[in-house]
Amino acid sequence: MTTQSKYRPILALVGWLVLCYLASGIGAAAAVQASDFYGELIQPTWAPAAWLFGPVWTLLYTFMGIAAWLVWRVGGLQNNRPAFAVFLVQLIINALWSWLFFAWYLGALAFVDIVLLLVLIAVNIVLFWRVSAWAGLLLVPYFLWVSFASALNFAMWQLNPLILG
Repeated sequence: MTTQSKYRPILALVGWLVLCYLASGIGAAAAVQASDFYGELIQPTWAPAAWLFGPVWTLLYTFMGIAAWLVWRVGGLQNNRPAFAVFLVQLIINALWSWLFFAWYLGALAFVDIVLLLVLIAVNIVLFWRVSAWAGLLLVPYFLWVSFASALNFAMWQLNPLILG
């Protein structure tokens, strides 16, 4: 085994994590003032504290990167094109949500975006699961959190029509 092939899986894992954290960073760029903005909105009683979002999303993006890496390890990009196409699209749709909600105050479009994201995550779970059950399982917390976030998005949009109209 060459040194290059020995470190290839580790470099691939780092690459997948970097890709996921890059998507996170693009979304976070729109949400620089998110904590203040979130605090100013009328919120449902079940809305979590603003500080919770950062740690949860960090964990979820880490799970996404590991899941993609697990699928990559079984057949690479070529043999898993549909799964990775959906994965990349959902990363883009995920990053777009922060811009729609926090930067552009478009509650309705953010809600449409997050519902589309939910569908893409569900498809991604199925496609990843077919390759690696662990990869599919790692996306389940992401699906559950985005389901919750969808309800929160809808509630906040309805409670704040003048701001998120």
